[in-house]
Formats: sequence, structure tokens, C-alpha cells
Amino acid sequence: MTDTRIAFLHARRVWDSRGRPTVEADILLEDGGVGRGIAPAGASTGSGEALDLRDGGARFGGHDVTQALEGMNKAIARALRGVDAADQEAVDKILIELDGTEDKSVLGANATIAVSIAVAHAAAASLSEPLFRYLGGPEACTMPLPQIQIFGGGAHAGRRVDIQDFMLVCPGASSFAEALDWTAEVYRAAGALMADAGKLAGVADEGGWWPLFDTNEQALEMLVRAIEKAGLKPGAQAGIALDIAASQFGKEGRYRLALESKEMDSAGMVTLMKRWIDAYPIVSIEDPLAEDDVEGFAALAREVGDRVQIVGDDLLVTDAARIRRAAELRAANCVLIKPNQRGTLTETKAAWDTARALGLAGIVSARSGETEDTTIVHLAVGWGVGQLKVGSFARSERMAKWNEGLRVEEALGARARFAGRAALGRLG
Repeated sequence: MTDTRIAFLHARRVWDSRGRPTVEADILLEDGGVGRGIAPAGASTGSGEALDLRDGGARFGGHDVTQALEGMNKAIARALRGVDAADQEAVDKILIELDGTEDKSVLGANATIAVSIAVAHAAAASLSEPLFRYLGGPEACTMPLPQIQIFGGGAHAGRRVDIQDFMLVCPGASSFAEALDWTAEVYRAAGALMADAGKLAGVADEGGWWPLFDTNEQALEMLVRAIEKAGLKPGAQAGIALDIAASQFGKEGRYRLALESKEMDSAGMVTLMKRWIDAYPIVSIEDPLAEDDVEGFAALAREVGDRVQIVGDDLLVTDAARIRRAAELRAANCVLIKPNQRGTLTETKAAWDTARALGLAGIVSARSGETEDTTIVHLAVGWGVGQLKVGSFARSERMAKWNEGLRVEEALGARARFAGRAALGRLG
């Protein structure tokens, strides 16, 4: 007989992929079940995201987490002692009420998401189940379609190019493992092409190549060449996904592409995005307009939403209410799901449930400041989200997640189903 009451919580400071402090939570249950969760951190963030609690001041550039740790080891530990870890909603409700703010500014979303994740892992361990099966039951068998960064830009690469992510998607692959095989070849080909052209500066925050392109469009051209060099057919086997992260260079309907010294209004951005979509095998485009430009989102969706994913990240920030409003305006047909944007798994799941009920596709996403925590892979499989965005095909905090996906697919065996092209919804 299992006893899934929480016996003990301990939090510690660990380090993320940028060498910045973050928080890790360990949960011990009465029956010996244990779970661990680590909070990631974003660089390109939406204004509606829940907030990390950081110390400020000079130490570690203001990013230290001693206040968040104190809250975890004292207030949260006391409040959760004796609570049933198998009741995730009850656990997260305690965290939400203990914080008492809309943006988690008292305890910090970094503290609450680490604890929320750790509790889920502990409950799964108590049942000797992998997290994806604990979350989704025996029907959870669909492996997500990966979106994998090849070139990094924007806030992830010193703004050397304005666009944040140039990613590879392999809807023509037959399995999660084959999608990774194809990506490995494209990533290698892209690096070689860039080095030969003198356009390679190094590796960006999420492991993608740090480019020295003269225009943003050169990255699209190079990515198509890399797909072809890897022996794949652009558009048929492999496509391009973009994260424009337009809130980083656009506000109040004005956009400035610094690389090309070009400024345009919302209509100009829509025209530019449409031209790229017409010219290149783009299947998904995230945050093509700024978060304050819902009309621009809707205008682009009217033009190309029947053949390309229009993904809301800064616009939606994994918030169920924002997703409902965007759906009413037909501003997006896909939502990015980032657990730390809300601060608990229950709120994250509510956002996905809302999107799915409204007919929107979804992508579970990592952050640019990541760790070795692999929970998001299990969320994608367990919740049946269909797509997974982790970063590039390099750096261990990224590869830990891709490798976990391989383990999950192997564990599913003949029951595994690859989302593939179907993950992109009713496009085309």
C-alpha cells in the first residue's frame, strides 16, 4: 500500500546552462518515493509571464536565488508536509494560495515550478511509473515532432541576427529517432557550410550555430542548403520553423530589424513574413508580431494560417484566458507551452487543455536558460501535446531532453506513435 503524503522537501541552489543560479527541489514521500525538479529561465520573456524571484544586487549579476530557496525550505515545506502528492491540483493550489499574487512574485515562479515538478515525479516514482505514463495513463504513446534550432539569433546570440530561432522540423520522418537522425545530419551540414562561407561565429545560448549573416534572409537560404546537403527534400521531408520573437524589436506597431537597418509598421511585418513563407519551406512561425500587436497576428493568420502554424508565445504566455481571447480573434492556431511561465503544472495543463478544446495545436518548450531536467519530454508525451521544442542539437542540457525522448520511444516499443506531420494540425 503506497503512502504518497509528502514527508520532506529540500531545496538547493544549482546552476543553469548560462552559469546562473537556479533552484532545485527534492521531495520525499512517506512511502519512500522521491522526486526532483529544476527551474529553467528565459532570456526572451513575455510581459505576462509569472516572475522568477531573484535577489538583485551585485552577487551573480543580481541573479542569486537565496530568497526563493528560503521560501521553499520554510514556508512551502511547512505548507506541503502531509499533503498527498498524488493530488497535483491540491498541491499546486496550496502553492498558488501561499504566494497570493497573479505573477508569483512573492515565492517566485522558479520556486513553485521546481516544487510542482518534483511532486509529480515523486508521485510517479511511488507507483513505479515513468512520469509520462503517470500523467497520461496507458493511452500516452504519441512521440512529439521535434523543433530543433540550427541557427540561434536575437537575445540568444548577441542579436547578431534579429530573428531568434531558425529551426528544423522533420514531419516526413517515420519516428522520433529518425527525426533526430535527420537533424544531426542537417546540423552538421549547416556548420560546415557556414564555416566554408566564413559565416560561423561559434555556438549560441541554445546550442545552435551563432551566425555572421549579413541579412536575416541569408539564414533561411543557408538552412535550405543544409537540408539539401544532408540529402533531404526541403518541404517534403524537412521544413523550417521560425521563432521571430518580434517583441524583442517591435513595440506599438513599429518594428526595427537592426541587422538590415530596416524599420516597418505592422502591415510591413505581415508582408515580410508572408514573403518568406511563400519563398521558403516554412511550416511554423512563432511570435511573428509583438505581444502588443494582436491585430497583426490576426492579419497574418488570415493570410497564411491555413498552411503555416502561427504560434503564440509572448502573446499567450501559457495562460488559459489569453489563449481563449486569441482564439476568439483567430490570432494564432498554435500555443507554446512553457511550465515556468505559469509556475505550476496544474496551471500549465489548464492552458493546454484550453488550447486543445479550442482546436489549437501545441508545442511544449524549454527555455534558453536550461538544466538537465527532462520533465518537459514527459509532459509532451503524457499530455499528448504533439510537438517539442528544446533548443539545438548540441549542449548537454539540450541533448539530455532529446535522449530522454529516445528512451521514452524505446520504452513504448511497438505502441509508440510518432506525431509527425499530423502534429502540425489541419494545415495545407
